[in-house]
Amino acid sequence: MKKISIITALLLPFFLIACGGNEKTMLIDKEQIPVKIIPISKANIQRSIYASGQFTTDDETFLAFKTGGVINKIFVKEGDAIRKGQVLATLNLSEIEAMVQQARAGYEKALRDQNRVSNLYKDSVTTLEQLQNTETALEVASKQLTIAEFNRNYSEIRALENGFVLKKFVNEGQMVGPGTPVIQTNGAMNGNWYLKVGVSDKDWVTIQLDDNADVELDAYPGSKFSAFVYRKSQGVDPYTGTFSVDLKLNSVPSAKMASGLFGKAKIKPNQFLSGWMIPYESILDGDGNTGFVFITNDKSTAKKVKVVIADLEKENVLISTGLESMQYLIVSGSAYLSDNSMIRIVE
Repeated sequence: MKKISIITALLLPFFLIACGGNEKTMLIDKEQIPVKIIPISKANIQRSIYASGQFTTDDETFLAFKTGGVINKIFVKEGDAIRKGQVLATLNLSEIEAMVQQARAGYEKALRDQNRVSNLYKDSVTTLEQLQNTETALEVASKQLTIAEFNRNYSEIRALENGFVLKKFVNEGQMVGPGTPVIQTNGAMNGNWYLKVGVSDKDWVTIQLDDNADVELDAYPGSKFSAFVYRKSQGVDPYTGTFSVDLKLNSVPSAKMASGLFGKAKIKPNQFLSGWMIPYESILDGDGNTGFVFITNDKSTAKKVKVVIADLEKENVLISTGLESMQYLIVSGSAYLSDNSMIRIVE
């Protein structure tokens, strides 16, 4: 037992020295936290705006009969290609033809009355008032005949442009009222396709007419179409809470298009923003449009600063204020830092 105690006494100082050395090493490592940094530089940045929506044309039209009646024939079905002037649907003309004949008979009678009274007036048999009454009656009968013939002409629906039938709302034999939608068409054959997307009020202000955009379709992976901002809505959509922006394709796509196809757009506004673009992972304690980052000016001490976030774009964050006069941004090791931490730069 005495021998063991002597050995322990001899080894104890070495053990304490060793422990003290490890403690010192751990202290140094704790004080000098390894980090990675990148230079901070301000630049004018073109911010891209990402949005999605559906393809449509600028001339989608709901076609209807001017007068009500029973549908006699519908000559097309959904998806059919149509030509300008082509008859798409007709009403049963029995009642309408009867109205035309009645109006024509009334006009012919009024014309005979006017001729007879005019001759009598020349012979001083009738008065000027009687002549004027027959002239008024003839004019009224003429207008009634014009209306009846106009309604007969619009008792058929014709295509306004070359395009396609998008939807058929009624069937043959069905009774419809004046102005009731019967067929929906578009002018897709003219190649006037555009993508209707919804954007926030902040993005709506940034986007201007004729700004360029790249458009992709889920139906054609890998295909990209060039477009431009064709139109901006001047009011918010009450259902979505967004503003509408129409992106028109610069050329007729070779791919087959259809109304309702889903598309994604990358809009590139001509307006440039001034700020600092930094990696997303360098932001700490983000809260709305503010956050914190660690920077260093002397490469040995970390400093925590508050920044204002102007925009997010994929893996980067655009900072508008907070990095003035800062030299380096700490992009790795920030989770282990506190304000005024000692750092060690690593590659």
